[in-house]
Amino acid sequence: MRAKTRTAVTSAVAAAVLVSSSLSGCAGGRGAQEPPSMQVSADASPSAEEAVAPSTSTPPPPPPVTPVTPADMGSAQARVPADVRGKVASLMVVGVTDYEQARAALEQGVGGLIIPSWADPGLLTEPGRDINALREQHPRPFAVAIDFEGGRVQRHTKVLGDFMAPRALAGTPDEVIQGTGYDIGRSLREHGVNVDYAPVVDLDVTGLDIVGDRAFGGDPVEVARVAALFAQGLIDAGVTPTFKHFPGHGRASGDTHHALAVTPPLEEVRALDMLPYGPLAAQFPGGVTSVMMGHMIVPGMGSEGVPSSLNPEAYRILREGDYPGGVPFGGVVVTDDLSGMRGILDYAPTPEAVKRAIAAGADQALWSSGADVAGIIDYVTAAAESGELPLARVEEAAIRGQQQLIDAGL
Repeated sequence: MRAKTRTAVTSAVAAAVLVSSSLSGCAGGRGAQEPPSMQVSADASPSAEEAVAPSTSTPPPPPPVTPVTPADMGSAQARVPADVRGKVASLMVVGVTDYEQARAALEQGVGGLIIPSWADPGLLTEPGRDINALREQHPRPFAVAIDFEGGRVQRHTKVLGDFMAPRALAGTPDEVIQGTGYDIGRSLREHGVNVDYAPVVDLDVTGLDIVGDRAFGGDPVEVARVAALFAQGLIDAGVTPTFKHFPGHGRASGDTHHALAVTPPLEEVRALDMLPYGPLAAQFPGGVTSVMMGHMIVPGMGSEGVPSSLNPEAYRILREGDYPGGVPFGGVVVTDDLSGMRGILDYAPTPEAVKRAIAAGADQALWSSGADVAGIIDYVTAAAESGELPLARVEEAAIRGQQQLIDAGL
């Protein structure tokens, strides 16, 4: 099975590289963790979030709704809440620091929780007040996610274990790579976590520190191969892997935790940075994996100056596989953090960013601060009820979220 995974992924990316090489010959050259996507920068806080004025730019039009595959329409659709607010709430993934905050968020109807580095470890370990207890106490299934890549981005290592950095892992035998994914997944699932915001499939080609040893390397063929092995290990342990950060952070102008960041032009990003995603989408169809949409601004992609996480064209490209060797992606697409990163807060405050991300094509809107859960849900619900946010877009996203839970056995 491992040999088959390696051969299929390597062949697919190699073919894409050949295609992209011919396409990129006419493109002008330009060179240019995240600390974890959920890691709030030292200068970021809920007060900083509130201080950002709403963007005055006109939001780009939403993309056409992408039909969910027939296999997703049965039990997943039946589990979607009937009311508009319930549907909207199910698209939210919010940061929680302790049992009380987690329970309050679930009572608001959120579909997922994220365990940040600053959370009380008791949320993972305290009998009767941990995630596993919440799963028994709460009447409906919900997702719990964490950033756990290994190396410098791995949360709560005293509880969940300490694993080598992705760059080092890439140099080990295939069995070790897949086995490490399994060991991480088994530890996460034991503590109630069913989604890992890993592996990173950004390409380390310019020495950008926020990528660095979090990447498996700079060769898209090798990155896709190693990512597939690691992801299979997580899946074998009952955890959903998340490939990040589409459309590619490796050649961005900087760290989106601290400022808006710009990549090379779209055709250059298509020809290199997107290449790992095609074979991974082919290897893992449906809801067994997810993709995290980054905040990078890609010149030539949709409306100018719009971060990818709010840009309908970014979601269209991913969904349709519109890049060399691309394969349509049908799983959950989650945003990078919409509350603790200047790369999005300098464009729009969190409530507006959540609304725009869902309208653009995100299935889950993530904010690690966990601030104003009820208010943000109400804000987005009002947009859905007024028609500003199409209800069909909300329904589509809600079905995908439920399918992900079903695929994880929840």
